[in-house]
Order: sequence, then C-alpha cells, then structure tokens
Amino acid sequence: MDDAERTRLAEADEGTVPWRRWGPYVAERAWGTVREDYSATGEAWSYLPHDHARSRAYRWNEDGIAGWCDDHQHVCLAMAFWNGVDPILKERLFGLTGPEGNHGEDAKEYWWYLDGTPSHAYQRMRYHYPQAPFPYADLVAENARRGRGDLEYELADTGVFDDDRYWAIEVTYAKSGVDSVCVEIACTNRGPDAATLHALPTVWFRNTWSWGRDDRRPSLRWDGRFVRLDHHALGPLALVGDGDHDVVCCDNDTNAARLFGAGRGPVGGPPFPKDGIADHVVHGAPTVNPAGEGTKAALWYRLRVAPGATATVRLRFGAAHEVEDPALPAAEVIERRRAEADAFHASLLPAGTSDDDARIARQAFAGLTWSKQWYHFDVARWLDGDPGQPPPPAGRGRNRGWRHLNTADVLLVPDAWEYPWFAAWDLAFHAVTMAHLDPTFAKQQLVLLCREWYMHPNGQIPAYEWAFGDVNPPVHAWAALRVFEIDGSRDVAFLERVFHKLLLNVTWWVNRKDAEDNNVFEGGFLGLDNIGPFDRSSGLPPGVVLEQSDGTAWMAKYCLDLLEMALVLAAHEPVYEDVATKFFEHFTLIATAMNSQGLWDEADGFYHDVLNLPDGSRQAVHAFSMVGLVPLCAVTILEAAQREALVDFASRMEWFLANEPDRARVVAHSFVAGRHQRWLLSIVDPERLARILSAMLDEGRLLSPFGVRSLSREHGERPVVLDLAGERHVLDYEPAESRSGTFGGNSNWRGPVWFPLNHLVIEALRRHRRYVGTGFTVEHPVGSGRRVDLDQVADDLTERLIGLFRRGPDGHRPCHGDVALFRDPRWGDDLLFHEYFHGELGCGLGASHQTGWTALVADLIVRRPPQP
Repeated sequence: MDDAERTRLAEADEGTVPWRRWGPYVAERAWGTVREDYSATGEAWSYLPHDHARSRAYRWNEDGIAGWCDDHQHVCLAMAFWNGVDPILKERLFGLTGPEGNHGEDAKEYWWYLDGTPSHAYQRMRYHYPQAPFPYADLVAENARRGRGDLEYELADTGVFDDDRYWAIEVTYAKSGVDSVCVEIACTNRGPDAATLHALPTVWFRNTWSWGRDDRRPSLRWDGRFVRLDHHALGPLALVGDGDHDVVCCDNDTNAARLFGAGRGPVGGPPFPKDGIADHVVHGAPTVNPAGEGTKAALWYRLRVAPGATATVRLRFGAAHEVEDPALPAAEVIERRRAEADAFHASLLPAGTSDDDARIARQAFAGLTWSKQWYHFDVARWLDGDPGQPPPPAGRGRNRGWRHLNTADVLLVPDAWEYPWFAAWDLAFHAVTMAHLDPTFAKQQLVLLCREWYMHPNGQIPAYEWAFGDVNPPVHAWAALRVFEIDGSRDVAFLERVFHKLLLNVTWWVNRKDAEDNNVFEGGFLGLDNIGPFDRSSGLPPGVVLEQSDGTAWMAKYCLDLLEMALVLAAHEPVYEDVATKFFEHFTLIATAMNSQGLWDEADGFYHDVLNLPDGSRQAVHAFSMVGLVPLCAVTILEAAQREALVDFASRMEWFLANEPDRARVVAHSFVAGRHQRWLLSIVDPERLARILSAMLDEGRLLSPFGVRSLSREHGERPVVLDLAGERHVLDYEPAESRSGTFGGNSNWRGPVWFPLNHLVIEALRRHRRYVGTGFTVEHPVGSGRRVDLDQVADDLTERLIGLFRRGPDGHRPCHGDVALFRDPRWGDDLLFHEYFHGELGCGLGASHQTGWTALVADLIVRRPPQP
C-alpha cells in the first residue's frame, strides 16, 4: 500500500493532480510575531499578545489547533474546545512570551504530532486539555517569580492533570480527494467522572479585506445542512458534520470595541467580530449572527462522555461537489488512509528496525509534516503600512534593509509555536530529513531561499524573521548535496540551480565576514547563541575583532561542499571543472590560515576563537566547545575515479600540489598497489584528529551519554574567564537551560546536546574513516581501554542520540525527564522533539516541537545499516 502515497506524490510532481494543495499549513501561533508588530519600538511580544489574539484580525497569517488550509491560506479549518469552566474558548495554544518566561518564550500546553504523510493524505495529532480551569494566570505569575537559575514552571507542575482529569483529543485528517478531507475528532474522557466537552471545529477565511488592498469579501452561510463557503480563488466549498450540533457564525474582523474602546457599527467594524463565537459559547453573549452567515463559522458539539469513554465527531470539508456527494463514508476513508500510511512508513525503514525505533522515526517524520506553515510576509508593505489602516509609527527599523523580501509560500518552520517562521540553517537540516519522505518538496525548500524574493541582492540568505540580516552557518550547499544523494543522485538540474545562486552567497561571505582579509572569518553567533563568554554578534568592545574557529571552519566546509557540487556537475558539463579548481584552491587558503594563524592551539590540541585586541595582541578563548569541533566537519574525499574522469581538474590540482607546498599540507593522499587511491581534503589531519577526539570522546569533557555536548563538562569546575575593556565575561558549563540572557537567553549552547552539529560530526567521522581506514583507532570512551575505528565511534554516537527517545529497561524515555506524567504509557509513548537536550540527563529542553532539526533522528534511523 505504500504505492498509494508514492502515486500521489508522483502525480503532484508531474503537475497532474495537486495533492499538496491542502495540508496542515496553519501556524500554532500567529500572535506575538514580528509580522504582526506595528509598534514604534519593535516589541513584538507585547504589541499583539495572546489576550488580543482571539479578538484582533491577523494581518499576515492565521493560527489554530490542528489547523488545515489551502496553500495560499484563503480558508482555514481548525479545532476549538471549551471545558465548561475556562474563561475563554480554547482556540489556540497558550504559552509565555519571551519576556514572561524565565528562559524565554515557552509553550505551556501538551500536544503531539503522531502521524503524517507528505501528500497530507493522512495526518494525526493529539492534544491533552484539562477539565479543570486552565491555569493561565498561575503559569504567568509563577514563571515571572522564578529566575534564570530556576527550572521552568510547566503545565504539569500546576496539578491540573491530577486524577487524570483531562481530555485526550485526537484529530485525524484523511483526504478523500485532492480538494476534500474527512476529519475525525475523538475525545476521550480520561477522568474518573462523567464530563462535558464543547467541541467546535471552526472554519474561516483569512482576512484579506481590511487592509485597503483588496475589498473582495468572501462569505459563508449555514443552509441547514452544510456550511457553504464561497471564495473567489477556490470556488464553492462546504463543511458538514455528523451528529447533533448547532452552527454559529461571526466575522473574522477585529473587535475594536473590546480592544480599543471604539463604538460598534461603521467605525468599530461588523457587529459580530472575530471573538463573537467565543463570547457566545462561554458567556452566552448575543455575539453570533442570527442569520447564520459571515466569514467564520463553527459546528458546536456538546459532548457528554462517561469516564474512560470516547465521543467521536466526523466531518467532511472541501470542494462542495465532493463533500455533498461523498464516494465513501468518512470512517472508511480514514481507515484506508491509515493503512496506506502504515505501509508507506514501513517502506522507509531498514530491515530489522525495532518497533520502538520505528515509532521514533514515524513521529519525527510526522512532526516534520505538521511543521509546514504558510508563511506570508511582504517587508515593504509591512514597513510602509496598508492604505486601509493607520500609518505605522516613524522610526520602525527592523529589517529595513530587506524591503525586497516578499513571501507567500509553504515553508518548513523550526517550531510552529515557538519559532513560527523560517530559519535558514534550520531549514537546511529539515530538508535533509524531508528528502526521505518527499524529495521534491525538500528540493523546493532549498531552492526557495535562493530565489530573488528571499535572497538579498548582495547574495545574503535571510536568517529568520527577527533579524533577516543575522548570519546563520552556511549549510545550504551541504543540504543540497545530501538531498540530491537521498533522491538517488539524479536531479542534476536541481543541483545546478542551487549552485549558481550559492556562488552569489559565498561571494557575500568572503566580502563581508573576513575583516582582516586573511582568510580567517567572523560571523557572529552563527546559530550557536551563547556558546561564547560574550555575545559574539554584538558583545565586543570597540577595536576588538573576534576571529572565529567555527566561522572559518564553516567557510572551509562551504568551499568543499561547493567543490563537491562542481565535481558532480563537471561530470555532465566540463566547464564546471574551472570552478571546481577555484573552490579547491580557496579551501586550501582557508584551511591553511586556520592552522597557521592561531586558531589551532598546540598545547590544548584543540581549535579556539581568538580575539584581536586594539594593542595588536591576540588572546585565545580557551573553551572546549562545539566551536572547536566544527573544523572536523570540513572534510572531503576525492576518489581516483573522479580524478581520472576529470582530466583538466586533476592536472590543475597536481600542479597546485607541486607548486604550493605550504597550502598542499591540507591535502593528503593514499596509495594502493603503487597508485593513488583517494585524496583527503581536510582542515584536520590524522594527528590533529586524534588529539581533538581525545577531548570529544572523554565523558568528563564533551561526551555525554546522549551524544556530544556543546560545551565541555570540565568548565563547570574551570570556567573560562575573560576581562575585556574592564568588563568580566564568564563561560561555564550549564547542561540545562541557560542561566544568562546572552543572545536572548531562550536557548543554550553551554552544555546541552544539540542534534544538528552531532549529525554533522557523525558524518565527518565516517568521511575521515574512508581515508584513514580501520587501522586508525581511538580510545572510546577515553579511559575505557577500548580502541575502535571511526565508523564504530560514529555508530556509538548514533545510538546515543537515538537513545534519547528509546524506552529504557525501566520503561522510561530519557527525553521525558523526571515528569511523572510521562511515566504513564498513555503519555510516555507520545514523543516531543525538543530543541536541545540536557547534557547529563537527556531530558528535552527549549522549544518542545523543534521537529525540524531534531527530526534528524529519523534520518539516523533510516540510514543505519540493516539490523540483525
């Protein structure tokens, strides 16, 4: 049955059937974003807070629970619930803003993405909703009381789930056609007493009519059986639900009276605004349209459910002609798509994969499919304002250099609640895992960020919504190569398309991030937030330049990735041999500079950042961190067959090696039977590799039970202390949340385990192994007396990372930490893919649904050799 899903993808790729047109493209949060911030000061969290979200029409995109929409988000379907005691309708997931949380923004709900296929023919998620009043005020107040040295106060800590008094709500989507879907909402009362749940599946139009740019207003109405929707871009649509329910309607327009004190009517907007349904359900207010029409409607179910029992609601939604004449009952469609999803996911896994690992991979893949979001942002319009609204205040400066950026695309976002916007290096890792599911979509994502409406005219790739001009590690070329390989190394046109745009980007890097013009690079935080003793983007005194080990290594790796791309392309078009030579030579310049200009510390046997001080002196930052491991990742192996096939490139390379002996030291070659077999291009030669690994594989330093730590454990007892311009900066080991506010303080690279760089280190070890062979061994772990080759090290690191999610002998999964709720199998088998993980305990930290790069665990499982 896996053929059914692959057939859908093939039809979508060929353009014959647009199976990707509808999907779970609705964000978990649209409030508190930069896009919705029209303040003078750029305080996005406070301009449109959670309290305003239910009453104010969004300008740029929508949010909801388990949301579904078309790929231009003209119309949305999402879930709303009320437990009968909350002060508001649960229409969107709650969490703390950046300033409210003691460790930054933080979702305070429990939901899981359980299943999904890349065509979105089948999607399933679960949400746990308390039966007691949701503790909104308690969560805000207690987290405000706690400082950075305290743990976060979570929903489970409030006691609201005591005695299992909660609703376990599963929402399943199953496409019955390209433009129609069956929806199942299964509401289980986990509590000991009968209880009532109000379930309100809600359909609405994104507000496009209030901004003075398009006054066409779509409409919906209740005809006694169907909610009928009419939109000029989609044609007639319909929503129908089974069982007994009421239908309530209002308009997706701002409630100006509630928010701003304006009168109703022509000034205040429509008489039944966005929060009309909520106010009617919760307070009995006369705020829904008695005529049964508007731009927002909900089917209102009142479900009385016995303890332990489940009440199920089924809907059909989509093109009116398909919904009105269903070919199959909804339950049958759902079961068929479930079986097809089972077969599709089983086909992705290598033989011998355990049931537990299959569960981990499937939920990681599911999170990736649910993390697609329709992302809309026209920076020029945002800066200038809309003709139908008051002009934005003068002086708004965020992203002013990015007026060209204009997006209206379905993108993979890092976390649809905490980070509901694209981030360049996150997306690169997302694409690698997505390539196993849907290589066409993965390639499209990488191409998109290189298009002229994303990439800056100067060649910079935008970083993320808060500051498009920040710098992320340049991993786009690496991701394109991996996606190309996962897709069978066939789509040369894709590789060529990306390659040409990255030529602009690498030039931007060389021109902007090499301040001393010595092939040693800066770059700022480079995605590693607080990994240094100070903010590497803005924390330096005047006249101080930070030469970065990771920034320089990323550039060396970038050159090698572009070299690999050029060699692939040269096999089809010889003209690319010229540019391959260019990147070969540029790599040798950077790698030589890295090893000769102070970044390598011979005494430490490790790479460090170095400060160039105003008096001409240099000061190393003696930290053992991921900063010093990135150089491992700048490695490429050239096989003899490549050199033999590319004669022009080979001759230039041989001339270079003969005539540039100083730079040739970063190139090594091996012989078999008197002939060259392969060449190693690497910053790190085997001698340095052994010394670096002695720190990386030491469990008292960088090696955690769950992968490689971002900062060595030794810095807990021996912090790094720097005095700059009279100011003291300290870097110490923090295995959990950050205790400092450096770079926002909402993530932490001072000890926890992060998936993306662990993934790159594993790949690098396997590449080094191809050159040094089985004869090169290291002690692993250090002090064990056990010597293994580099493939065995990579295998062990892979198992440690997967082990974060595996059920242990005691039935507990390390990623769940010591939360008692997750020892209940009804909670413990549902997985969250956190942003990063405790360096000692393995529990998940940071954003709870970072199913972009933490979904790399699925890539690790899929690429493992078949298990016995």
